[in-house]
Amino acid sequence: MKATIWHNPACGTSRKTLAILQEQPGMAVTVVEYLLNPPSAAKLAQLFRDAGISPQQGLRLRGTDADERGLPQADAATVLAAMAAEPRLIERPLVETGKGVRLCRPQDMVLEIL
Repeated sequence: MKATIWHNPACGTSRKTLAILQEQPGMAVTVVEYLLNPPSAAKLAQLFRDAGISPQQGLRLRGTDADERGLPQADAATVLAAMAAEPRLIERPLVETGKGVRLCRPQDMVLEIL
């Protein structure tokens, strides 16, 4: 099985999720440090759609100025554009496998798509 994780190595939940993936026998893991290589707005839209959540639900509030900018109440296109321009606004980690996508908070959410 293959998995892609949009990862922030400074985040404990992201590190724990990556460890779960790496412990799976035969798992090929692609790690994307999204702060260095941000996904496009189109890719984010696809990830959130496949995870069954809105862009607003994938918005990182803690440690960002998202609230002050009104992003939680903004339309999806505005949120996606802000995330693509400033990837620190993306909640993490997002994991994609052949079985789906999950925003893995808590990290055990990844087990749903393994």
